[in-house]
Amino acid sequence: MTARAMRVVVVGATGNVGTALLRALAEHPALVVAGLARRIPNRPLQAAPHVEWHSVDIAASDLLPLFRGADAVVHLAWEIQPSRNVAQLRRTNVIGSENVFRAVTEAGVPSLIHASSVGVYSPGPKYERVDEDWPTDGIPTSFYSAHKAAVERMLDRLERDVPSLRVVRLRPGLIFSRAAASEIRRLFLGPLFPNALARPGLIRIVPEISRLVFQAVHSDDVADAYRRAILSDTRGAFNVAAEPVVDSAQLAKIFHARRVTLSASIARAALSVSWGLRLQPTPPSWLDLARGVPLMDVRRIRAELGWSPSKTSSDALLELLAGLRARSGGPTPPLHPDTAGALRHGEITSGVGRMNP
Repeated sequence: MTARAMRVVVVGATGNVGTALLRALAEHPALVVAGLARRIPNRPLQAAPHVEWHSVDIAASDLLPLFRGADAVVHLAWEIQPSRNVAQLRRTNVIGSENVFRAVTEAGVPSLIHASSVGVYSPGPKYERVDEDWPTDGIPTSFYSAHKAAVERMLDRLERDVPSLRVVRLRPGLIFSRAAASEIRRLFLGPLFPNALARPGLIRIVPEISRLVFQAVHSDDVADAYRRAILSDTRGAFNVAAEPVVDSAQLAKIFHARRVTLSASIARAALSVSWGLRLQPTPPSWLDLARGVPLMDVRRIRAELGWSPSKTSSDALLELLAGLRARSGGPTPPLHPDTAGALRHGEITSGVGRMNP
């Protein structure tokens, strides 16, 4: 008698991590994979040609029929823009997550793997590492952090009320890759950013801002963490990050630049003014987030899932820079370099940081 193939549903399958996860799961031909997203590819992905695609609005669509019979649901869907419409972001991030979790329980799915983030953590140290037990109340001024924390409280209740459900929460640092370059440029840098500026040697000064120290990881390595979580029986939260920690010294080395001390209040004011003038899409709360969250200890994921990054954080950042210079992207709508239209007019005409192109 032939065993039934394992069915995995990936919610938010067209983004940076989602596409990397589809590639990782394609290495397991016995798996049946369904990809859910608001905007799905208009043709099969070369690296994952057998994915079943479904277009959904996670905050409003009936997900129950798509989840029935699934062995695992991976929830990756999340919005960062439009940064000027927090109500819309909350609709996707919080209400959408609630809809996903409700459908998971009603469909009797045995495993739920959720995309949390380092951004869920409360303020913490930059001189030592914290494990997964560090408080997860977020950074108060950051909508991203507040939404991530709200969703983790939902998961707390879900674990209490449905103990048979295996819940895994992955909390990665910043996630970089060449294929994500166009998406990251749209989300954080905006239409006025010149791609050529991403070349090491052109940026001559790196600001040294207190507590602006963060961790990064390549999207392929994050996808491998998700793959391992899907195929295991583990539960709980896992920090995900590569070495080295990225600080001003590391950035200066990558850009062949010199460090110049800059007041955090001045840097925040500059972000606030440029965001207010619609020169770039990143509100100053992202600086609060980067300075506030602690550095993560990744010993648990190494020990329990056997995970180890194949690329350093510097490798991931250099890939991103190369992708920005080359205007690289991926085959899905969120990743494609032409998503914003010719001369990035979709971003400019809709209002920088106001709408997704």
